[in-house]
Amino acid sequence: MFFRKSIVAATGLFLCIFLIVHLSANALLLLPEETARGLYNSYSTTLRESPVITIVAYLLYLSIIFHVVYAAIITYGNRKSKGGKYILNKKNKTSSWSSQNMGLLGVLILLFIVVHLANFWARVKLGIGENVGLDVAGNTDVYEVAFMLFHNIYYVLFYSILMIPLGFHIYHGLKSAFMSLGFYHKKGLRILAKISLIYAIIMSIGFGVIPLIVYFK
Repeated sequence: MFFRKSIVAATGLFLCIFLIVHLSANALLLLPEETARGLYNSYSTTLRESPVITIVAYLLYLSIIFHVVYAAIITYGNRKSKGGKYILNKKNKTSSWSSQNMGLLGVLILLFIVVHLANFWARVKLGIGENVGLDVAGNTDVYEVAFMLFHNIYYVLFYSILMIPLGFHIYHGLKSAFMSLGFYHKKGLRILAKISLIYAIIMSIGFGVIPLIVYFK
C-alpha cells in the first residue's frame, strides 16, 4: 500500500508542477491578440521542438497514467476493505468531503482531460480533425485553436465548471502527498495544508476564469 500511495503522491506532485507551467501559458491568452498570438505560438513551437521538453512530455503522459491507475487501485482496495456501515457512520467524522470523494473528483478530472486532449492536443500534435494553419512567423497557429475553443460557450462552461472539482482534488491530494511520502512533521503539515489550499484556489480560479475572460474579450 505504501508503494502505491507513494506513486500516486509523486506523480501528483509532478502534475502540480506541470499545472503551474500550463497556467502560465494560458495566461498569455489574456494579452491583446496581436501580442498573444505571437508569444503563444512561439512558446508552443519551442515546447514541441525541444528534445528536453519532449522527454518531460512523455514523463507527463506516464505520470497521468500511473496516477490514474494507482489511485483507482487504492480507491477500490479501500472500498473493498471497509464495510458499508463503517463508511456511513464514521467517515464524515474523520475526513473531509474532498477526501471522501477523491474517486468521483478524479473521474470528473479524467473526463476533462480526455475531452481537452481530443479538442486540443489531438489536433495540434496528431493532426486529427480540422487542419491547423500557420501564423505570420511560420509557427503552427495554436493560438487560433485555443481562441476558437474559448469562444465556444459549451466548451467554456465545461472547462470552467470542471475546474471546481480540480480545486478540491488538488487541495486534498497535495496536502496528503507529503504524508504519503513519509513526511509527518505536525507543524510542517499544517503549513503545507495552507500552502495546498492557496495553490488549489489559484489553480482552480486561474484555469476557470481565463476561458471566460477570453470568451468575453
